[in-house]
Amino acid sequence: MTAMSTRAKLAVVVASAVLLGAVAAGYTATAAEAPRTPPPAGGEQAVTLAPGPRLLAITDRHVSTVAATDPAGPRTVAGLECLRVYAAAGTGVCLKPESAWSYQVVVLDATLRETRAVSVPGLPNRARVSASGRMVSWTTFVGGDSYTSGGFSTRTGILDTRTGATVASLEGFAITRDGRGYRNPDVNYWGVTFTADDNRFYATMSTGAKRYLVRGDLAARTVETLKENVECPSLSPDGARLAFKEAVDADPAKGWRLSVLDLSSMRVSATAETRSVDDQAAWLNDGKLAYTLRRDDGQPDVWSVPADGSGTPTLVIPGAESPSPLT
Repeated sequence: MTAMSTRAKLAVVVASAVLLGAVAAGYTATAAEAPRTPPPAGGEQAVTLAPGPRLLAITDRHVSTVAATDPAGPRTVAGLECLRVYAAAGTGVCLKPESAWSYQVVVLDATLRETRAVSVPGLPNRARVSASGRMVSWTTFVGGDSYTSGGFSTRTGILDTRTGATVASLEGFAITRDGRGYRNPDVNYWGVTFTADDNRFYATMSTGAKRYLVRGDLAARTVETLKENVECPSLSPDGARLAFKEAVDADPAKGWRLSVLDLSSMRVSATAETRSVDDQAAWLNDGKLAYTLRRDDGQPDVWSVPADGSGTPTLVIPGAESPSPLT
């Protein structure tokens, strides 16, 4: 075997993830380095991203769908391998392996045909598609930035599927922090979520050992801070709330509480999920969230919980991760 062994590669990734915990990026090493499992027979044409009553997820590193009315039931699994996936309005984004240590952002049509592909540095972490299907975003872990204490940071990019315009990194955007212009070479971004106009977005920005919710303007290439300790935001279908992971006592080492921010009042409400959720939650509808939790053996499951703090967490798709509704 000419390449580094799987065990050695996993050790490197795990060490990287521990260092990156300082910026609360939350990369799951198990997903990136899990043994590859051949997909069941059926082929890529059996899976469609067309809107319908189905949920999209990753099963054994392959794109899969399940019926929204029976998510724990039979699933259709494609041959397409992704470490992160998301879809909306018939457009999908897949963060897929290009080689042993390189990855691509791949834009998919409803039949899983690749329409664009961009090579990206680092290890896949987050992926999103705007509600219209026009905009896609991604976040990866990268190494070698001398300003970070552990030698690692993130890269977050955005691609306009209509024009092909690509922002390789948000780090060039002008920043307003607490009402004033701000610049610092340690700035990192992750976890983009788009608004309905396909121009504005929310994301996490870290700098000076703090993490902020920022609102961005793609055309103006600007971001402004809104609130501290808001990570991996996910905008509700009605555009009124953000689901996010909140570091307990503002310390990522203590874990994250899945919470919801009301954008009109800026009031935060914790959900009924008390386990640490290190994920960018997806809205199944205006009232329910989906997210990935890992078992003790590292295997993922998709869970859901009401967004208003009521109810209890429910297991939705066993043995899957990276969920999104096919709206």
